[in-house]
Amino acid sequence: MVLLGFFLRIITFTLSLTLTQVVDGFQSRMLMNNGLALTPPMGWNSWNHFQCNINETLIKQTADAMVSSGLSAIGYKYINIDDCWGELKRDSQGNLVAKVSTFPSGIKALSDYVHSKGLKLGIYSDAGTLTCSQTMPGSLGHEEQDAKTFASWGIDYLKYDNCENTGTSPKERYPKMSKALINSGRSIFFSLCEWGQEDPATWAGDIGNSWRTTGDIQDNWKSMTMIADQNDRWAAYARPGSWNDPDMLEVGNGGMTREEYRSHFSIWALAKAPLLIGCDIRSMNKVTFELLSNREVVAVNQDKLGIQGKKVKKDGDLEVWAGPLSMKRVAVILWNRGSSPANITARWEDIGLDSSAIVNARDLWEHSTHSGVRKQLAALVEPHACKMYTLTRGKA
Repeated sequence: MVLLGFFLRIITFTLSLTLTQVVDGFQSRMLMNNGLALTPPMGWNSWNHFQCNINETLIKQTADAMVSSGLSAIGYKYINIDDCWGELKRDSQGNLVAKVSTFPSGIKALSDYVHSKGLKLGIYSDAGTLTCSQTMPGSLGHEEQDAKTFASWGIDYLKYDNCENTGTSPKERYPKMSKALINSGRSIFFSLCEWGQEDPATWAGDIGNSWRTTGDIQDNWKSMTMIADQNDRWAAYARPGSWNDPDMLEVGNGGMTREEYRSHFSIWALAKAPLLIGCDIRSMNKVTFELLSNREVVAVNQDKLGIQGKKVKKDGDLEVWAGPLSMKRVAVILWNRGSSPANITARWEDIGLDSSAIVNARDLWEHSTHSGVRKQLAALVEPHACKMYTLTRGKA
């Protein structure tokens, strides 16, 4: 009887431990189940074009332009203020304070304005003692207080940078803000920006809605292509609610050609990257608008299946990128990274189709359909350009 009681206690302890582990694991996995980012976020961020030269008038005008241009109707909803929005010192209660000279009305009033346009407002802080510009305090050690401040202002998105971080691992610093946001009483998209230093794709999905996989993008071909490759490494970790972030879009800032920007936008869309416009949308030209407003390309990014496309074939500078979409469709990009026109071929076995499949190939940039395509998809692609398609299985 004593022996039976001993075994029962062992079984009870083991069951209790197992249930605790299951519950703890569930809690961890569900930590950022805030109902946000079932598809990658779309919007605008101030940094790439304006850096620290921002003010409340610019943010209001950008919100206005997002609506009047029609971009908001396509899905661009976030208006995100990056670094330099705050005073260097906190107030007497330790709260962050909007910079009086540039945001005199305060962030709450700006949030109300942006929300009145049917848009969402994002803001910036840092998991360190200062932000990267060193012009305002970071949130390290103030996570709960700052999260409550952001919630009280009606903030919808937080980009959380990694400067002045005291040398502490981001795995220690970022979960604190994640928990603080969860406890803030408001659903706030959490964008980790630790530059891919400790492979955040392998751990940040439990605590954030997106994580930067790379350093900062620059408005040139070399930077954009390098970042595309670095981000591609982590494709398997993306999923609805949690996305790899290869940094914001440079489309429209002037450092690349039309075809290079088309490649940039296409690859970001296929890779399920956040589509955060980085140019001045108040004065964007027709080419920029046409690139950013391609609903068929945006639809690939926003596809409900939520599987990141990736590079599946490389022959020198000629590449095939592909990924599955809902309704058993496939998205394909033929990308010429070389300096001469070239024919690029995607065979069905390269992109996960049965060899017998017959498809209708929709060219997303030409807005035309090629019916009854068998065994492979091929096209002549200009230098630094791409062709992008969705393939839908047809009938024989």
